[in-house]
Amino acid sequence: MQRLVRSARHKPLALTVANNSNRSTALNFATRYMATMKALVYSGANRIAMQERPKPVLAAPTDAIVKITKTTICGTDLHILKGDVATCKPGTILGHEGEGVVAEAGAAVTRFRPGDRVLVSCISSCAKCEYCRRGMYSHCTSGGWILGNTIDGTQAEYARIPHADASLHAIPEGVNAGAMVMLSDIFPTALECGVQNGKVTPGSTVAIVGSGPVGLAALMTAQMYSPAKVVVIDTDPKRLEVAKKLGATETINNGTDDALAKIQDLTGGKGCDTVIEAVGVPATFDLCQKLLAPGGVLANVGVHGVPVKLHLDQLWDKNIAITTRLVDAGVTPMLINQVAAGKLRPVDLVSHRFKFSDGEEAYRTFSQASETGALKVILKMGNNSIH
Repeated sequence: MQRLVRSARHKPLALTVANNSNRSTALNFATRYMATMKALVYSGANRIAMQERPKPVLAAPTDAIVKITKTTICGTDLHILKGDVATCKPGTILGHEGEGVVAEAGAAVTRFRPGDRVLVSCISSCAKCEYCRRGMYSHCTSGGWILGNTIDGTQAEYARIPHADASLHAIPEGVNAGAMVMLSDIFPTALECGVQNGKVTPGSTVAIVGSGPVGLAALMTAQMYSPAKVVVIDTDPKRLEVAKKLGATETINNGTDDALAKIQDLTGGKGCDTVIEAVGVPATFDLCQKLLAPGGVLANVGVHGVPVKLHLDQLWDKNIAITTRLVDAGVTPMLINQVAAGKLRPVDLVSHRFKFSDGEEAYRTFSQASETGALKVILKMGNNSIH
């Protein structure tokens, strides 16, 4: 999900606003006689529509219905719109991130009740299957990444959340929920797939290749482990400026400078203990291999749509490790506590805010990040302030 080229630059999408009159007769009949809601719907390659859809209903006693108050757009959503995600069929409501209020809880839901403020996890977990028992919630046999993929998602006024007890998180009283939606996906992804897989430790040297949203989230969460240096590498000077403001000890523009030479200079020729690949293209994976110190870890976060070279001829005797992972979102409670304690500010990654009714414009802004400067965009339900 989030791992579909999370921080790579996305080519602008030629989005087409689908004509609602093309919806099926069955759907028109259903919406005429059922309570309805607004939803952003994948309508085929490069086509998105704000549609009137039936409100979801409980399908299992372990479900909850959440009234969404805020949602956001992920790089994975752009890949769906491009037609790259075969499991997501036209007609699916997009989105796997959200915060809101429980509107209805199934009879088997024990942790939540109507009125509770909640964060929706990007990963749905039954908490019982073999993979869930191993902490691999992303591979849950009846869950995983299903929201906005194989079932309707969170870019709607209401969403059905399967396995609610393990797939929702309570937002503590007194915590400003202004950007808690950032904890649905991008921060767990950065922390689990990048920082924890990369074994960031106190006093270590970390390089993050890619300063898109997930790379910047990795920068923010890496600082929880007190590394001595965190170096961010990218070709976008504006994003490197953001990285500096968010705590990068050094930034390198590898469009104008020799990143390898700079890292060698910064580390006394040693290289980096942790290198986080947060782009998802062969050139950056190649660079990451060169930046590693002996015994270092390359934590791959970006998804590579084409084969990459593994330079075992140069790495076989360096005791390095390369890790991969799909986000499990097991760290979400810890991240919520960090926000509640004022030690993590996910709002710092929010560049744009929109009313939900302007969802198509939000998609255009996010997909044209190189022109708009977008990092993360928030869509807020209702007609009040967008903040």
